[in-house]
Amino acid sequence: MPRTFALLIPTLIVMVASPVRAGEFAVVKEEIAAARKALVNMLLYPEKRGSEQQKLVKDSADAVSTHFSKLKAPEGKATEFKELKETWEAFKRTREKELVPAILAGEKANYDKLGAGIQKERLDRMYALIDVLEK
Repeated sequence: MPRTFALLIPTLIVMVASPVRAGEFAVVKEEIAAARKALVNMLLYPEKRGSEQQKLVKDSADAVSTHFSKLKAPEGKATEFKELKETWEAFKRTREKELVPAILAGEKANYDKLGAGIQKERLDRMYALIDVLEK
């Protein structure tokens, strides 16, 4: 094996291995965004509050949870990873138990308060934690 090629192997391994972990969290971020979009569409467009959109809202959130169940904390970042998972679980629980029912009931003041309040804080925190976990 030529010496130059032998020296490149460790570099190639790092280049291939690193994006996999980074890619995993990028996918989670995209899935969270898709779940958010499904819910925002339900909120903004009353005609999108039927069973089909409700299923999309639930399925998109379930996809995030499923992905989380397959991930492991990056080395040295167990605390951030644990916080991310816990924040997602709280976000999803509030969404399913409070936000979606408020939207379906037309309780604008309630869903505005939830969406612009605690859910926005959680979403911002999740994105910040993902950024930390990506590095």
